[in-house]
Amino acid sequence: MNAKDVLKELETLGSESVKRLLMKNHGVMEPCFGVKIGDMKPIVKRIKKDYQLALDLYASGNYDAMYLAGLIADDARMTQEDLQRWVDGAYGGSLPGSTVAAVAAQGLHGHEMALKWIDSKKPLIATAGWSTLSCLMALKDDSELDAAELKKLLQRVKKEIHQAPDAARYAMNGFVISLGGYVALLTELAIRTAEEIGPVSVDMGNNSCEVPGAADYIRKMQARGTPGKKRKTVKC
Repeated sequence: MNAKDVLKELETLGSESVKRLLMKNHGVMEPCFGVKIGDMKPIVKRIKKDYQLALDLYASGNYDAMYLAGLIADDARMTQEDLQRWVDGAYGGSLPGSTVAAVAAQGLHGHEMALKWIDSKKPLIATAGWSTLSCLMALKDDSELDAAELKKLLQRVKKEIHQAPDAARYAMNGFVISLGGYVALLTELAIRTAEEIGPVSVDMGNNSCEVPGAADYIRKMQARGTPGKKRKTVKC
């Protein structure tokens, strides 16, 4: 199966109502078919992983194909150049904060690329960087994480979050939640810092999404007994 075949299949699965929703509320642009994520899953199950096909689909510029590319990417084969090309093309929707972040985090270069991206002056690249760090904390055993570095990054969030662009601000808030929810030794520090940060306001555009309060969100995870419990994948 090649990219042309997959694009034809995606087109048959497209929905005008989903497409309108994506374009109106989530910053998605043409070309886009409006395929529900659930309708992509049989394709993912059939293909499993395909490094070159993922690259070709992402390069097509079709939003649905770009999202699908992240689901079938062979993360371990993604080079730094591949990841940089993907983040440069992640123009909106779920691409920077989900697709690129997940593929980077589950590959070999996630940490290095994330630290590079959070310094970017481009908000969506910075968003991908903070989201990649959040994914890494959800995936990696605490022994593989640098606690001192995470503490410094947390202080950076505290200092910069209210001045950051909307997309990056949302991802930075997510970083605080991920730190508190997945790195048990730093849960209490994350809660205290979230309280010091206070409410985080983000212009979410034309949708009903809300910015979760980090401290309360982490406490809910505590109540469920999940802090420190790692995930097998951050792709969805």
